[in-house]
Amino acid sequence: MTFRQFWVDPYQSRLTTRIATVAGDRVTLESTIFFALSGGQESDAGTISGAPVLAAAKQGPEIFYTLPEQHGLAPGQEVEVAIDWTRRYRLMRLHFAAEIVLELFLRVLAGVERIGSHIAQDKSRIDFAWPESISPLLAQIAAQANAIVAADFEIRTGFDDEANQRRFWEIDGFSRVSCGGTHVKRTGEIGQIRLKRNNIGKGKERVEIYLDESRSIASGQG
Repeated sequence: MTFRQFWVDPYQSRLTTRIATVAGDRVTLESTIFFALSGGQESDAGTISGAPVLAAAKQGPEIFYTLPEQHGLAPGQEVEVAIDWTRRYRLMRLHFAAEIVLELFLRVLAGVERIGSHIAQDKSRIDFAWPESISPLLAQIAAQANAIVAADFEIRTGFDDEANQRRFWEIDGFSRVSCGGTHVKRTGEIGQIRLKRNNIGKGKERVEIYLDESRSIASGQG
């Protein structure tokens, strides 16, 4: 099973590791910093030994990476994995912005059901089963979310169940939530949050989450 170094240090943007298996254009690694689509968070972008990763897929406890067919890699070969740090950091910030917004909606709307979510580089979104417009709540939720950002709380992460790879994040006094994504270390890194309502059908409400584009990008580690 691939060791998930992105959980140990989500700010790491380069890693030297070895190829574990090769099956045609798909490879696995002994360890990885390259996140694969899970829980609505999109995959990272990057390279393995200079070859572009065309797709990353989580299957059970393993992560498979699809490379160009003529990649020339073999099991046991040492390789360098590099990810697009600008993309990763945006995904981390938008992911945790969505986590905060979701927790706040769950508190305000008793019995609301989340029916979908997606975290991309430009925005994140959460879909709810709810019979009324959420527009009247947006200003309140945004203000509360931005207060949490401004407080610059520490975000702790760890295993609920290491054998089954179940992770959590926690902010003391706010919430503890099961989640296996990549997260920033402090809420202050997220930046100003802006919300927009999108009606996606009868009985369905979507909140779109955007970040302040003027915020500077933190440096990834090599």
